[in-house]
Amino acid sequence: MKREEIVAPVVVDGVVELQGQNPLVRIDAAAASRVRAEWRRAVPVCVRVNGEPATPWRTNMMPAGDGTYLLYLHGEMRQASSVAVGDAVTLELVVDEEYRNGPLHEMPTWFAEPLAANETASTNWRRLAPSRQKEVLRYFAGLQSDEAKARNVERVLRVLGGAPERFMGRDWREGA
Repeated sequence: MKREEIVAPVVVDGVVELQGQNPLVRIDAAAASRVRAEWRRAVPVCVRVNGEPATPWRTNMMPAGDGTYLLYLHGEMRQASSVAVGDAVTLELVVDEEYRNGPLHEMPTWFAEPLAANETASTNWRRLAPSRQKEVLRYFAGLQSDEAKARNVERVLRVLGGAPERFMGRDWREGA
């Protein structure tokens, strides 16, 4: 959403739920269609929760696979709007037309080199959805110690190699 444009938001009422460790609000198919019709992928949106904050958060509504979408509410969003799991909320959603897809973080050499040396992992990396690649690179960008980098490269190469394992809050199977 361009900041100088006034676009009427789609208003959705919901309840903050917990899925695993992730607070979210489910967006039913009809409401999701009002936000972005005929869409089956993640929808970049600007969102306000209970009217907060003044400048909307930029995030994505993630498809649940059944026509509904999940809008994850990270800690800053919940704190700014004073909501917790179980609370009823009113969401104001507008498609974020300024969003540009693609990695925000470059692939670090400490990951690129071992990945290139592992043919199976490299093939599965290229098969990953761009959003999953972006998620991994964002996670890696936050790692600071050499030990953490080495430990996480070892784990990502294992899961990309096909080992069933939990990594970055997800169950990985057959390299994805």
